[in-house]
Amino acid sequence: MEILGTTLRICVDDLEAAVAFYEGLTSTPALRFERGGVSVAAIGCFLLMSGPESELEVLRKVSATIAVKDVDEANAALARAGARIVAGPVPTPAGRNLIALHPDGSVFEYADRKIMA
Repeated sequence: MEILGTTLRICVDDLEAAVAFYEGLTSTPALRFERGGVSVAAIGCFLLMSGPESELEVLRKVSATIAVKDVDEANAALARAGARIVAGPVPTPAGRNLIALHPDGSVFEYADRKIMA
């Protein structure tokens, strides 16, 4: 499995204030979308999330998003290594993802940019 990079996941109370800070910090405009009642802003390597606490509680358990070339390939590699897939693979606004529980208890999202038609 080829890992292309990581994204830091940050749950925030005030998305607009956080977006202004991270856009200023990175000189990068936010890519915004909503998913499951959560407002999301992707800015450089930061993924800001804001929404109902019931939704954020689940999202806080995911340590980071790992960009991969292909989620199906990641799925197979994770299974071979002993990880448990707890969600996905599923389509997202930016591609596909899955959530994996590693044997050490760490939880990561693996995502690709393959948008399925």
